[in-house]
Amino acid sequence: MKSYLFLGLILTGGISLCLLLKLYRIRQQISLIKEVLEDIKAGNLNRRVLAQDKDETQQICYDINEIAENSQAQLIRQKQAEQAYKSLMTGLSHDVKTPLASLVGYLEAVENGIVSGEEKEEYIHVAFEKAQHLKCFVEHLFEWVKLDAGEQLFYFEVLDINEVSRNIVADWIPVLESRAFQYEIVIPEQEYLISVDVNAYNRIINNLLQNIITHSQGNKIKFQILENEQEMKIILEDNGKGISGEQLPHIFEKLYQCDNARSGKGNGLGLAITKELVSAHKGIITAESILDKGTKFIISLPKNKITR
Repeated sequence: MKSYLFLGLILTGGISLCLLLKLYRIRQQISLIKEVLEDIKAGNLNRRVLAQDKDETQQICYDINEIAENSQAQLIRQKQAEQAYKSLMTGLSHDVKTPLASLVGYLEAVENGIVSGEEKEEYIHVAFEKAQHLKCFVEHLFEWVKLDAGEQLFYFEVLDINEVSRNIVADWIPVLESRAFQYEIVIPEQEYLISVDVNAYNRIINNLLQNIITHSQGNKIKFQILENEQEMKIILEDNGKGISGEQLPHIFEKLYQCDNARSGKGNGLGLAITKELVSAHKGIITAESILDKGTKFIISLPKNKITR
């Protein structure tokens, strides 16, 4: 009987000792967790809690580490956004101040009587062009801001995209001819139904055609639509100076201008707006280019599964 009692005491003591050791480890781990949390609270998002297998606090440690990682990633994104905002403001400041200073200079010359006669008329004409450029820039800027903020409203309807495209390109033929551009238009005759916002699609094509006319320094344009059961491709290409491989990946970024490859005109927002409008149609836009050979813009839009 005494031996059983003795064994019971030993067993109880062993269990108690194990519980005490376990409690001690938990208290140590809680102390470490508290220390890490204080560190994270102070701004050190690199801290992590090491957890051993089968540790009672293991899941808590994993959760804390996940929160720290997410907070760190969010902070990085915030800093990147702040840097992008600063770059945007710097670009905007330059793009507004430079033509505005030039505009004021021309108008001051006219106002102060420094120029007269034909030269005065020329100064007024140049000032008008610069004012128009600023107006266009501001309009593009507001459009891009609305798109970037997701505030642009779209009105999609199912239409024959080939017919819509023909109407858009037809309006450009007088412009192309006045600029001595040769043109080739290849649009299939058969109906191709797609969900499209007409105004946005107009803007996409107009932006690309205007980009080619203004920047390519070429004299040929080809507009082509290719189709299959899954998607349609709208291809616009020119025979101009082209864009270098170094610059090509950046042409759809806001305020980016290919000064070396293009003529330097524009405001760096047209292609950025075009990309956003294509994305709104669940499509993608890419560009291919060879220096002194030309540039090709390719828009891919998914076909709607529609039955009449």
